[in-house]
Amino acid sequence: MGFLDKLLGRGKKAAGDVTGDASLRQEGVHQEQAAAAEERAESYEDLAQSERTEAAEHKAEQDQS
Repeated sequence: MGFLDKLLGRGKKAAGDVTGDASLRQEGVHQEQAAAAEERAESYEDLAQSERTEAAEHKAEQDQS
């Protein structure tokens, strides 16, 4: 969904520039920034899950020793 929102935001920015509609341009900027933030959050969530899995594997190895 993030990619689509980024694309739609860019489209609104461009349409705002072409038509001179500052509010449409601002809406596009905000939509694009929100999509980028969502992508970053998903990336960090994936990284956190990976780190949890790695920690659990280390703990399991330690418990077997």
